[in-house]
Amino acid sequence: MPEGPSILLMKESLQEFVGRKVTEASGNAKFEKKALVGKTLLDIRTFGKQTYLVFHAVSVRIHLLMFGSYSINEQTKPDKSLRLSLKFKSGSMYFYTCSVKLVEAEFLTTIDWEADIMSEDWNPKKAEKKLKAKPEMMVCDALMNQDIFSGVGNIIKNEVLFRIGVQPESKIGNLPPKKLKEIIKEARNYSFDFLKWKREFVLKKHWLVHTKSTCPKCGQKLIKKQTGIGKRRSFYCEKDQKFY
Repeated sequence: MPEGPSILLMKESLQEFVGRKVTEASGNAKFEKKALVGKTLLDIRTFGKQTYLVFHAVSVRIHLLMFGSYSINEQTKPDKSLRLSLKFKSGSMYFYTCSVKLVEAEFLTTIDWEADIMSEDWNPKKAEKKLKAKPEMMVCDALMNQDIFSGVGNIIKNEVLFRIGVQPESKIGNLPPKKLKEIIKEARNYSFDFLKWKREFVLKKHWLVHTKSTCPKCGQKLIKKQTGIGKRRSFYCEKDQKFY
């Protein structure tokens, strides 16, 4: 599933269409696509793993889920995978195998933009308050909680926890105050490192534990385990990551 930094890169790729009018809309998303024809794309906003194509009175919410993708100016996948196609006088955008929904303009006012880990509106103090309200939550679940860290995915989770030396099944309430603040700080720091490396096509070269088998610090075999409520893959070192 694409994480926040990848969604920001998608936004950048689509930015050229802002200010243009839709001339044709199609795809198998379950809403009336004709409602978008003739409307001007006013803005593109992202919230974690979600993208909003903003039009007057309505927005299109796109979530790439596990296997979604997009292309520009050329349809690269079959019609059965095409959820939405928007064509403009010059250029077009295509979204495949993803969730595409039409939402009212007012919906955007209900989003807690301060929870977006990569946003200028990111509010670390609010994140800390939310974490402290869930002392029994495992840190692996906390980092993947989109209400707290919108945009964080499994890669960021694993790498952040290795950076700060915390075992993924540790409980939030057991963390020293310093470690709690480190989680918040490094979740944002690593997200921007992710973005930089993704732009340079070297992201995987910088993975320290995600999908790896040995610890880069001590050489000990890493633990690979499905952890937390979501049973997502965690890679961690029992020696260099402390269980709280």
